[in-house]
Amino acid sequence: MTAHTAAATRVRTGGPKDDDGPKTLEHVMGWTLVVVVAMLVVQLGLL
Repeated sequence: MTAHTAAATRVRTGGPKDDDGPKTLEHVMGWTLVVVVAMLVVQLGLL
């Protein structure tokens, strides 16, 4: 059994796929969340 046939016979468990979803939108939304949390921390004087 080669590595290719072993990979082909694995059962999908419902995790994320390699080729799904708008990656750019997820990236932008993630950085937006980081900026919003940073602004909140600065406004509350926790930094």
